[in-house]
Amino acid sequence: MSDKSTQKLFTASCFALVTTAMTFAIRAKIEEVFLTDYQLTNEQIGFAFGPAFWGFTLAMVIGGPLVDYFGMKKILNIAVLGHLLGIVITIAARDFWTLFAGTLFIGIGNGMVEAACNPLVASLFPKNKTKMLNRFHVWFPGGIVIGSILGYLVIDIFNLHWMFLVGLLLIPLFTYATMIFGKEFPTTERVKLKVSNRDMIKACLSPLFIFMIACMFLTAATELGTGQRISSLLEESGIPPLLILAFINGLMVIGRFFAGEIVHRINISLMLFLSAIFSFTGLLLMSYTSGVMIFASAAIFAIGICYFWPTMLSFVAEKIPQSGALGLSLMGGAGMLSVSLVLPIMGSYMDTNTSGSETLRLMSILPAILIIAFGLLNLALNKKKA
Repeated sequence: MSDKSTQKLFTASCFALVTTAMTFAIRAKIEEVFLTDYQLTNEQIGFAFGPAFWGFTLAMVIGGPLVDYFGMKKILNIAVLGHLLGIVITIAARDFWTLFAGTLFIGIGNGMVEAACNPLVASLFPKNKTKMLNRFHVWFPGGIVIGSILGYLVIDIFNLHWMFLVGLLLIPLFTYATMIFGKEFPTTERVKLKVSNRDMIKACLSPLFIFMIACMFLTAATELGTGQRISSLLEESGIPPLLILAFINGLMVIGRFFAGEIVHRINISLMLFLSAIFSFTGLLLMSYTSGVMIFASAAIFAIGICYFWPTMLSFVAEKIPQSGALGLSLMGGAGMLSVSLVLPIMGSYMDTNTSGSETLRLMSILPAILIIAFGLLNLALNKKKA
């Protein structure tokens, strides 16, 4: 495949991820609308937003194995359909069930994007997986920044209807849909390496892979659970929560762009260990600070969660390559499933008159566990290398 075709497919993947990421920021903004205008409880919001994550998981677990058989292009076409239906239904939502349905279809679209694009990027850049997967995942925080700023401008500054904000998702959707039309896609790495289904499944049942799946539950919940309920968690900070969300994700964009250079200096397991330390510290500090100082705490948290998602995927792609597209899909699916589980728990915790600060301290338990887990992983890999 030519360099020009490679770059076009990579760009299309980035726009698909922008669409995915913007849904997270916009959903965080319209949470306020459904709490006040449509009288949903925090717990109901948690359940209604859940399909964005377990629907994502379902799509990835189904779509991951199908990538090898039907090709990445067909899976991306399903993503386009899921996104389109989800956006239209969400615009029409006025109660729990319509919000639930719209979120479900968006979750399916998001899952199909991850199921197709992670192995696509790995196939396009087989010699620079960690660097390019981080470059690709620049556009998750990048899309959240875009969505957060649009939410602030559309709702808070220009006082436009929330349906207009959701409708803006059609712009990146039609962009990536147009870019993949008529394009030839490469085969996945597993197909190229002629790894059998048996070996792929065996790799996905290995102790190391199962350990990484367990850690993915905690890394994803730390990053995305906090981001999805940012409006409720930081409403007492004195700063518009979406601006803090944009700030966090803006720092993540910078960090992920330079991830390749960082990985060359420190090993991938040490990177995960340090991320857990910063995430834990940042969450605790955000629970105790307010005003301008919240940005300093948020910066520490951003450094921590910056490399979690793409580095977890890169670890599996590099250390357990036989797991193929299925392995990457299971990792992403596990991450989103964990968020669907933690959101209602957070909502119920906040409904009992618990402050956002106390909820943040509760969430800090997750990266605290990861500090131990990744510390042991780093020690084990260093010992094996020695």
